[in-house]
Amino acid sequence: MLAAERQAAILDRLDRQSAVRVSDLALNLRVSEMTVRRDIDSLEARGALVRVHGGAVRSGSLSSVEPGFEANRTRSSEAKQRIAQTAVSLLAPGMTVSVTGGTTTYALAPLLSAVPGLTVITNSMPLANELHRLQAAAPHGSAPEVLLAGGQLTPSQALVGPLATRTISSLRADLCFMGAHGVDAAAGITTPNLAEAETNAAFAGNCGRLVLLADATKIGIVSLARVAPLDAAAALVTDRSPGAEYSALTRILTDPVSDPHLEERP
Repeated sequence: MLAAERQAAILDRLDRQSAVRVSDLALNLRVSEMTVRRDIDSLEARGALVRVHGGAVRSGSLSSVEPGFEANRTRSSEAKQRIAQTAVSLLAPGMTVSVTGGTTTYALAPLLSAVPGLTVITNSMPLANELHRLQAAAPHGSAPEVLLAGGQLTPSQALVGPLATRTISSLRADLCFMGAHGVDAAAGITTPNLAEAETNAAFAGNCGRLVLLADATKIGIVSLARVAPLDAAAALVTDRSPGAEYSALTRILTDPVSDPHLEERP
């Protein structure tokens, strides 16, 4: 098995459980524990996991650790695509939509380009770059207008800080698509980056409707800094139905078996 295959298997295991042991991985992958430790070191350097004594944990399981954009971009990619497809159905031509940083929101890029007359407010460098690339190939006047906030760049390639927060606070969107590092019924929407929490709070406070985009691995995770309470969101788009404690707050779900459906709050 190649190193890339082993490392993908380790990340796949961490998608299904919060921690892994070196000894178990070595047995399952049929390699030495030294090989597994090297793979874990490589994945940690990419921000994909955090090494702990005897094994590794998901980056999201430690409240102050922020994984990098590239480390997260290919994780749960199918779920992110399905979430994006459901989310974009909420848009209408001519809307102003704000989009926060993150790999789940990044999956929206080609879909946003297909909605006529959109204005997109974002602090995501990858999203803005991708929309600009798609704009070059689009018929004249059909691509979204993109307004990019300034600020300091995070590991997730989002622009945050006072400059970004002031920019976002001065612009009003019809709808905001927000990615999240953690979504918890009690703790709310959280992120490991203090400056990003403040900037994302500005996004949440300056939109007609806040829609959370989070795959199932983010549900129940609590990070260092709170962005907003969960009931600040009008909808949560995810790939698997969350627990009963989320049901009153969840309006939109992408179900892995059936078609997407809408659940209104009681």
